Amino acid sequence: MKTLYLECNMGAAGDMLMAALYELLDESQREAFLNTMNTLGLPGVELTPMAAKTCGIAGTHMKVTVHGHEEHEHHHDHHHHHHATPGHIGELIDGLSLPQAVKERARSVYDAIAQAEAQAHGCGVGDVHFHEVGALDAVADVVGVCYAMYLLGPDVVCASPVHVGSGTVQCAHGVMPVPAPATANLLKGVPAYGGEVRGELCTPTGAALLKTFVQSFGPMPVMETEKIGCGVGTKDFSPQANCLRAFLGEEEPRESGDIMELVCNIDDMTPEALAFACQRLLEAGALDVYTTPGTMKKGRPGWVLTVLCDPGRDQELIRQIFTHTTTNGLRFRLSEKLYLAPGIRQVQTQWGPVRVKAAEGFGVTHAKPEFEDVAALAKANGLPYQTVFEDALRQIKSV
Repeated sequence: MKTLYLECNMGAAGDMLMAALYELLDESQREAFLNTMNTLGLPGVELTPMAAKTCGIAGTHMKVTVHGHEEHEHHHDHHHHHHATPGHIGELIDGLSLPQAVKERARSVYDAIAQAEAQAHGCGVGDVHFHEVGALDAVADVVGVCYAMYLLGPDVVCASPVHVGSGTVQCAHGVMPVPAPATANLLKGVPAYGGEVRGELCTPTGAALLKTFVQSFGPMPVMETEKIGCGVGTKDFSPQANCLRAFLGEEEPRESGDIMELVCNIDDMTPEALAFACQRLLEAGALDVYTTPGTMKKGRPGWVLTVLCDPGRDQELIRQIFTHTTTNGLRFRLSEKLYLAPGIRQVQTQWGPVRVKAAEGFGVTHAKPEFEDVAALAKANGLPYQTVFEDALRQIKSV
């Protein structure tokens, strides 16, 4: 499983993230990246990768110039920036000569920024005027990161908790606390921290890119690193190295997480009523519901009802259990689960396509034909279920 891990010990800005990802590209990809980015159709914008060092660590600074001037997407002196609304930015991105998937990702990054800015300023999304992030250099940062991610094609993107910096920062609206309000809005739900470093380490663009691409935040996973990219920032925060590092490598496919288990004993419900309750619990968002026969108090035959759900859904499902069953009490526990990474593919039988449920991890691969697809083809062609099922299995094995 191709995994990309972003180390955000000095926050994240668009240019640093783009430079780190650029370093991970191979020679031909780097050439394609620069050719494409410099002939995009962004007026006057030019990207130049520059060798740079921070506290003795070698990396790349991605120099973005607009009509020959380098501008920095930190919140300083933005009176000279072009003002642009989310609509203008969207039209600009749509007109660029890039794959559709890259443009859609870039637009979703800007949608996130526009919503965060609107919330910060207490106005409608359409009334947002981008001082910091509407400038052409910032559009280049966003599009560049989205395009580099497209070229790298990682299966999983994860990152460290994000260092946001501390103190205050001067911007077009006045002196703001760090993290700036829009950045703070974007980092909702993302593990972040301040620290001794004075200044703005995570910009709105950096926060929006992390929020868009990163699937989980935490320590670096167990992975065999093949390449390391280092994006160097423009500011000097000595003795701290001002860089964002990106690690690309192979991680053993292994999925894990938390699951809530809700359990109760029932000895006074009819099978019909209990089956109805189980159905309602599944409809309410339970991941699985099942009953196990057991002997209850006073020697009565009954059922142990077990409901599995995401930890955030437990209160709602507890309420549903009390509503639809006769129990007056239940037990709950938080368990850790390990599971094979799921996937769906398709095989072609002689009667038509069948989806295949696949799962992989721990050195094991499982694959089985989707019941509904097999049943539909068997019914449509007047065949036994087993005939279609076995043909689908043969196709799976021949792939």
